[in-house]
Amino acid sequence: MRVRFAPSPTGVLHIGGARTALYNWLLARGSGGRFVLRIEDTDRERSTPENVELILDALRWLELDWDEGPLSQWERRERHGEAVAQLLESGHAYEDEGAVRFRVPEEGEITFHDAVLGDVTNPYSAIKDFVIQRSDGSPLYNLAVAVDDRDMGITHVVRGQDHVSNTPRQLMMLRALGAEPPQYAHIPLLHGPDGKKLSKRHGAASVQEVREQGYLPEAVRNYIALLGWGYDESTTFMTTDELVERFALERVSKNPAVFDEQKLRWMNGRYMRELPVEDLRRRLEDFYGRELPPKVIEISREKMQTLADFWPLAGSLVERPGDFQDKAWTQWGRSDWDSLLAVLASVPDPFGVEDVEEVLRRHVDDLGVKPKEVYQPIRVALTGTTVSPGIFESLWALGREESLSRVESARQKAKSEAA
Repeated sequence: MRVRFAPSPTGVLHIGGARTALYNWLLARGSGGRFVLRIEDTDRERSTPENVELILDALRWLELDWDEGPLSQWERRERHGEAVAQLLESGHAYEDEGAVRFRVPEEGEITFHDAVLGDVTNPYSAIKDFVIQRSDGSPLYNLAVAVDDRDMGITHVVRGQDHVSNTPRQLMMLRALGAEPPQYAHIPLLHGPDGKKLSKRHGAASVQEVREQGYLPEAVRNYIALLGWGYDESTTFMTTDELVERFALERVSKNPAVFDEQKLRWMNGRYMRELPVEDLRRRLEDFYGRELPPKVIEISREKMQTLADFWPLAGSLVERPGDFQDKAWTQWGRSDWDSLLAVLASVPDPFGVEDVEEVLRRHVDDLGVKPKEVYQPIRVALTGTTVSPGIFESLWALGREESLSRVESARQKAKSEAA
């Protein structure tokens, strides 16, 4: 099996394009075949080196390696010209004011079997003669694709359903060139939860956006594999090796698939919680470009769904806040700081989570108050806000000295305001 991913380098890689690349990659890896990367760069104004690099960057992040390429369609224009000459000579094409048109039969119909859609039939009367080479000698899309698929020995063309209308034209040219057509499979388009075509209004619409929002590549691979395909009715989480083993075109749906970022967040959160702490730490440090304390990472993982969730949740444990949020301080600034400081100072070494919890719970019982009356002031003292990982875990992660120092700062602020 030889498959190809053939994006046009006009910008970042859309999630739909990423799924097309993934399906082709899974087929190649599952069959022992070859995955060819071809850049369809005949639009010279938009096909910049920077745009090509955006596509390669996205594929590398998704860890979808290619066996051949990246091959430039533009650099193959001599082969396209040879094919045009062959079609002219055989009478399948003709000159029309400098441009070359493919001659479509006047009667009959053309049918191809699609691995997803089944038999697709088009009457020739619905397909007018079409231009395959401009007057300046440059090839048009359908010619270039047909010639490249032939020359590269592509056996299976897996692409979006928006290309279905191109297939009869490419089939006609391949047959006219004496080439064996590949097996076609047109996969469903992606929609947002509102049923409209996926775009930025639905959240992350490109691979680069998904990465910037803190998703893990293995979670993204798992999720987008399920957009239009499923192994069975109940299996959601699959390793990449399992996807390679299980993926088959026969189970790809004909219907549009819904990209739901909330489900992706949920899946990504599970992937993050299952990572070893050191692995999660490495990824967080790569994401933020700085070193991070392992203890803070360890206590934050249960509340995170993406890498980007870490800093809003626990950044104040990494860097001591310069001040207290007004709302948080207004609500909790008049607490009994002397008592809280004394209670925390009484926690025995090594200031572990269980020791901290035992002392604070006893203090709550002694006062006969709700836990938040004790825990929230401490949280505000530690982080400047009312948001953090668990309060016992946060104290443990900061350690005795830093915890007491932060509570003392809150005590001093309250004291100065009361003076």
